[in-house]
Parts: sequence; structure tokens; C-alpha cells
Amino acid sequence: MDEEINANRKYKDSVFTKLFGEKDKLIELYNAIFETNYDSDTDIEITTLTNILFMGPINDLSFIIDGKIVVLIEHQSTINENMPLRMLLYIARVYEKICDHNNLYREKLITIPRPEFIVLYNGKDEMQDKQTLRLSDMFARYDQKNPVELELEVKIYNINRGKNIQIAQRSATLESYELFIYMVREYQKECDTLENAVSKAITYCISRNILGDFLQVHSSEVINMLVKEWKLEEALKIRELEGIERGIEIGEERGKEKTLKELEELIKQGVEVAELLKKLQEK
Repeated sequence: MDEEINANRKYKDSVFTKLFGEKDKLIELYNAIFETNYDSDTDIEITTLTNILFMGPINDLSFIIDGKIVVLIEHQSTINENMPLRMLLYIARVYEKICDHNNLYREKLITIPRPEFIVLYNGKDEMQDKQTLRLSDMFARYDQKNPVELELEVKIYNINRGKNIQIAQRSATLESYELFIYMVREYQKECDTLENAVSKAITYCISRNILGDFLQVHSSEVINMLVKEWKLEEALKIRELEGIERGIEIGEERGKEKTLKELEELIKQGVEVAELLKKLQEK
């Protein structure tokens, strides 16, 4: 089973997926989130999709444990309110991957693993400890008179240091990972490059036996992976801000007083850049 896990993660290892891609660490994390007590001998089947472009620059793990299929994501940018729809598309592809197509046309009922959708938020923006996003909130003309026939819930947990302490206390690995990320951000305040900040955080953690074995073995990989991840996030934010600035120009041309700060606030509320531009162009 460990070989299967490793094989499935080779295509897009990140620090998060490399750390929790090991069977015992993944079970530990699952137990911490769901307050269960599965032991290290529990069977796990990895079902992570291998197309990185499908969900974009996020760190995902999908696996089946005890008849339940879990889509688990670490997310470092602002939470996108369209996540339930993205998860729906994701899980449909996972079911397509694990189900025998021939069985779909037989009269006898087949059973499929029950899904759970979890996002572990580790970004810089302030966020409450827990929140739930629902697919039903996205449907047009949805109210009590027009009940929805399809629902999907995404549970989001803030795993920044000091948040959801109970979950961290149930997983020593997660608690150590939270501290490592926290130290990287602290060292960023004094280092001239992100690479130096990550390197200093690694040295700090190894000296205090925080993810010691993992960081000693994978230190160079961790630097490369984390720098790549965070620079990609930064690039996406810059692209988003460029869209905002373009929106300001459109607004100014039409005599509208839209400030960068106001538009950034709209983005934080979940309004997409494309939608902002469309609204500005219509005015």
C-alpha cells in the first residue's frame, strides 16, 4: 500500500502532500480531523487525480478509508466560494475513476464510498476557525419554494498556528507542520528571499526536532517545493490585482470612483475579477 501511495504522489509532490502522503501520517491526520481511532494497519486506497490542471495550484489528496472517500485539500490563497462546484466536478471524476463502467448498466444496485470534502486553510488572510460552503448556495432561484435536489458541503478548517487547537493536538505531525509554516512566514520578515526564509525555518525546526527526520531527508526538496508553491500563489494574486487595476481604468474612463481598496475587498468577499470587469463594462 505504501508503494501505491508513493506512486500516486510522484506527479505533483508538494510539502503538504509529501508529508501526509505517507500512510501512517495520512491516517493520523484523518483521525485528527474526524476524531476517529484508526490504526496504522487500516487499508487506504489513494484515488488522487493525476491532472494538476484540473483543480489548479492546490495541494490535494483523495483516498478511500473504511467505505468513505475523502477529498482533502490544503489551500493557501483566499478561499474561493466556488469550491463546492469544483469539488463536485472533482468527485465525479474520482467516481468515474474507481467505478467499473459496465456495472453502471446492470439492474443490481452498486455501492460507492460516501464522500467527505475537507479544506485545510493555511493562508495569510484572517479566517474563522471553521466554516462550511454549500453547493446549494450557488443555485439560481433557490429558496424554500424551490428546494434543491443536489447538495454538497465543503468543510473548511483554519490550520494556521493557534487555530483549531484541538485538531492540532490530535496530530503531532499537523501541529509541527503548522509551526514550520509559521516560522517560514516569521523569517520572511527579515530575510531578503523566500528561499532564505524557508532554509532558516528548516534549520530552526530541525534543531528543535520539529519534523526533524522529514526535513533532514527532504530539506532541498522542501525548499524547492515551497518556494514554487508560494511564488505561484503570488503570481496568481498579481494577475488578479492586474485585473483589478484594469477594472479601475475602465471605471475611471466612465467617471466611476472605484478605489483599489474597495475592489480588493470585493475580491475577498468572493467576487471574481472577470465578474467585476463585466459589471464595470456594463456601467
